[in-house]
Amino acid sequence: IFSIFIVEHQLIFMKKIFLFTSTILFSVIANSQPDINLVAFGPTFNQPTVIKHANDNRLFIVEKAGIIKILNADGSVNATPFLNIQSSISTGSERGLLGLAFHPNYSNNGYFYVNYTNNSGNTVVARFTRNSMDNNLADAASQNILMTVTQPYSNHNGGDLTFGPDGYLYIALGDGGSGGDPGDRAQNLNTLLGKILRIDVDSGTPYAIPPDNPYLNDGDANTLPEIWAYGLRNPWRISMDFANQDIWIADVGQGNWEEINKVPVSVGGINYGWRCYEANYTYNTSGCPPSNTMVFPIGEYDHSNGRCSITGGYKYNGSLYPNFQGLYFFADYCSNEIGYLELDNGVWNMTLSTPFSGNFWSTFGEDYNGELYIAGIGSGQIYKITDTNLSVDDFNKNIFRIYPNPAQDHITLETSNIKTITFHIFDIYGKLVDTFVNEQTSKQYSLDKLTSGVYFIKANLDANTYTKKLVVH
Repeated sequence: IFSIFIVEHQLIFMKKIFLFTSTILFSVIANSQPDINLVAFGPTFNQPTVIKHANDNRLFIVEKAGIIKILNADGSVNATPFLNIQSSISTGSERGLLGLAFHPNYSNNGYFYVNYTNNSGNTVVARFTRNSMDNNLADAASQNILMTVTQPYSNHNGGDLTFGPDGYLYIALGDGGSGGDPGDRAQNLNTLLGKILRIDVDSGTPYAIPPDNPYLNDGDANTLPEIWAYGLRNPWRISMDFANQDIWIADVGQGNWEEINKVPVSVGGINYGWRCYEANYTYNTSGCPPSNTMVFPIGEYDHSNGRCSITGGYKYNGSLYPNFQGLYFFADYCSNEIGYLELDNGVWNMTLSTPFSGNFWSTFGEDYNGELYIAGIGSGQIYKITDTNLSVDDFNKNIFRIYPNPAQDHITLETSNIKTITFHIFDIYGKLVDTFVNEQTSKQYSLDKLTSGVYFIKANLDANTYTKKLVVH
């Protein structure tokens, strides 16, 4: 994801059930809907690697060198970084501060988690705590190291972190580096490299293994119980779609193919196939299990037109851009293209944009309203992803908005006027769960009546009905 990628240009796993020809894969976005546009937001940053939110209107921007900064809703950046751990981090090659995740109960416990390569070049996953006196600062002395993973080479560290709808922490690790996975680590269940890990950070010391992890009680003392999925080369990036309970994984390929995987997050023990396969294509099948025991990608693309390394993003769950609904966004580091996958009659079709030159896309981000952002280590600029086919008038139809969404404890509803509005909440089966009236432009609503799942909030105003989706976890 950094400068070395221009030379090495590799991403990890892509085995896909639906094979597309390159003609289908690379339709020009300008001739299709939606039409991707980028709007610069805030100042530039130094090699941004992560964009995350903490269920409020701030964005936390992670810089490779070991600094996390706060980008406010007005585009300003706090003068003092949220966290500075530069002295603990090595940054050569693909090393650095590579992952950030906020605990689902961060607003109360102040816990957040980072993934970085230490001064020995090894992966560290650690917990920090927010400053008790200032929520714009972390307590740099609060580090609690959960795990350290030895890295044999400087590349393929993975590094992403995310919490799932089950409340567990998911950790993406690459195969340890070099090229071609010379240690066959991705297929080896006795090492954490080339895997997605899943741990319980709310139990045990320093963590516990979820009881349904596939290798906890498999009868083999040598398999590592933290492993949730395997067969990955360099997963850069993973994300959760809480609405559909899916995990998305973009895996950097070896030399020819990039891949995107999507599976239900509840399904463990999946083998994504590396180094046996690069996407859907044989790479090195020596000693490999049968291909019918593997899961292949739903999307892939080759290295034509200067493409070399995938940067994974998010499935769009915002409300401003209707044409984005259901699309999964990703980008290529070398070609500077932004792409999306769209499901059409059971087949995922892929579209890529014309290049946004000079950015070298390294990360996507999602704000607390589900709107998407992207940044690259070349320009360091944070951009909001917008749809140029959405007119200004369409913004005025945004009669009410909900945040955070997904949510856990409460939501805030904001309306565009002070008229009395009646809200109805329905579950996914159409059953009425609650009704309430709002006479203010902003109202906080407790979710104690709702269990985890998908709901629809309908607002009745001036004989019209407006509906928004709400995800509770």
